[in-house]
Amino acid sequence: MEEKPISINALDGYPAVDKERLEESLKAERKGFDRKIIVLDDDPTGTQTVHDIPVVTDWKEDTLKEIFSMEEQMVFILTNSRSFSREHTKDVHKEIGEHIASAARESGKDFLVISRGDSTLRGHFPLETEVLRETLEKECGIKFQGEIICPFFKEGGRYTLNNIHYVKEGDSLTPAGQTEFARDKSFSYQSSHLGEYVEEKSAGKYKKEDCIYISLEELRGLKLDQITEKLLKAEDFCKIIVNAVDYEDVEAFCICWIRAMKQGKHFLARSAAALTRVIGGVCEIPLLTKASLVDRDTKNGGLVIVGSHVKKSSDQLASLMESRAELQFIEFNVNCYFTEGNLEGETERVKTMAEETLGKGGSVVVYTSRKLAVPPTEDKDKILALSVEISKALTDVVRRLTLKPRFIVAKGGITSSDVATRGLGIRKAMVMGQIKKGIPVWKTGPESKFPDMPYIIFPGNVGEVTTLREIVEELM
Repeated sequence: MEEKPISINALDGYPAVDKERLEESLKAERKGFDRKIIVLDDDPTGTQTVHDIPVVTDWKEDTLKEIFSMEEQMVFILTNSRSFSREHTKDVHKEIGEHIASAARESGKDFLVISRGDSTLRGHFPLETEVLRETLEKECGIKFQGEIICPFFKEGGRYTLNNIHYVKEGDSLTPAGQTEFARDKSFSYQSSHLGEYVEEKSAGKYKKEDCIYISLEELRGLKLDQITEKLLKAEDFCKIIVNAVDYEDVEAFCICWIRAMKQGKHFLARSAAALTRVIGGVCEIPLLTKASLVDRDTKNGGLVIVGSHVKKSSDQLASLMESRAELQFIEFNVNCYFTEGNLEGETERVKTMAEETLGKGGSVVVYTSRKLAVPPTEDKDKILALSVEISKALTDVVRRLTLKPRFIVAKGGITSSDVATRGLGIRKAMVMGQIKKGIPVWKTGPESKFPDMPYIIFPGNVGEVTTLREIVEELM
């Protein structure tokens, strides 16, 4: 039976809980929970709920040893695996697993691995966690009893109730399998019920009836012993579906999760950004403002890069074009990809135009043309490779800059990752916080092209129609 959109008012139909009591219980449970939390982020947007957390952009063995020696309990590793082929994803996660195991042995510290994925269910699932499971079990001699599935992300309007995952669209909640995200050319799916999604994506290896479901009724009723008992009974890497419509649901679950881990159970997690904030004990802080985000020492203009092609991004770009702010819009013609050598030429053309404006104090918006002539193939890896090549060419505009912009905003997951690693040369950054809910800001490391510069990462599928315009106007 196909699920139907429901009113957003459905979120109000659950009893409130004593938030103060819940937070105190979680704080108490986290005492003695000192294992290193390693979050593997398949694009840079996963830091959208945290602050004062390090991010590294490689997974070499020395880097993992450095992570285990860091003072901070939680560290993000940007893999950008959503832009990888399946085979490359498999190789990378095997390597990461081996290096985690080696660093853990040397440090003598226990660890928890979270695979931070897209809140609209795109990405290499279940491949990433399957490879991590196999590698870590082999290298560490442990057994993973279950995998936590928690795509809830309030800041982006993603909710799970009655085991169905929804995406907020206007005043309605649309089942995720009926959104444009489910039609992604590289990561398509049909199921909105998370048990059915697991069965679909695992090609039947994990059945929906074998999943463990943590209901909102259990979470809001603070049935903590009952939930913990469910987790303790998990075996054979079964999938544990967490319903959540607000942060207190995640907090209640994390109390039980930590209890189960303290009793010797091992879990991996595939989640959106909300779970990382709660399990990492990260408090909420005010949104960042222009005063901490704009470089007053440069008279150069600011730079906005828009690579994402999802409808929300295109609508936000259209809204930005209606802004009264003085902006130069430069279209990057992505269809140059199909003419040999022209992608390189397009990069140089756009870079020259952008730098000329920046040097005069003007701000620039570089955006990819909205229509792409997709090659006649159903090979998802080939389609993904096309997107990656275009993103690299686009972000080479940043890499070739000789002027430091007053600010940089990158729109889109693959785009913002390429701007970070290829364009700005970031190896290590610190998450400063968010400029808007769900929109993270990094401070670049000393090794980067522009050291100690705030870098704004705007996910393609987050924000209202006017959010991009509001951010740019605030920074001007």
